[in-house]
Amino acid sequence: MSNKNSGIGEMIKLGLILVCYAVASCTVLAVVNTFTSVKITENNIAAANKAMAEVFASADNFVQVNDFEKSANKKITVSDVYLAQKGDKTVGAVAQVEGPTYDRAKIIVGIDSDGKVTGMQFLANTDSPGFGLKASDATYKLSNGMTFFGQFTGKDAKNGFKTNVNFDAISGATITSDGVAELMTEGSACLIKYLEAHNE
Repeated sequence: MSNKNSGIGEMIKLGLILVCYAVASCTVLAVVNTFTSVKITENNIAAANKAMAEVFASADNFVQVNDFEKSANKKITVSDVYLAQKGDKTVGAVAQVEGPTYDRAKIIVGIDSDGKVTGMQFLANTDSPGFGLKASDATYKLSNGMTFFGQFTGKDAKNGFKTNVNFDAISGATITSDGVAELMTEGSACLIKYLEAHNE
């Protein structure tokens, strides 16, 4: 009987030790997460600010707005819309757009007051290496000599984007190219609509 009680006691003891380890691990993870999440947020903001300056180089200030119309396409999220300003004048707008490509991508696109693309950059791209990732690769050039994302600059966004119609696809990555076309179309439509409504 004492052996049985001893075995149960050992099991309880081991269980308590495991609970202590679990609590300690969770506590450490929570503390680490608290400190790293702040840094991650800061890094994301810095990356977004840098990207905004790159996609709308002529602007000297960006003012966030929240009263923009959400995308009707439920797969795509248009977020973090900013008015691009030069001095006191609004010269366009910038938005972050996220949605499915081959996997997923998040881009930032700038549109000027005439509906022309001032630039586009990738903030994230989780498509397949060797094909889809070429979309965000600054060293990869299309046959026209431009990067995939660089070719959008200067294009009229008013009629949206269609692969191999008003921009060149990546060879072997049609799904990624089509996905980016949707992101560009939704993002630029949102910005154009906002600018037209607020410039009347």
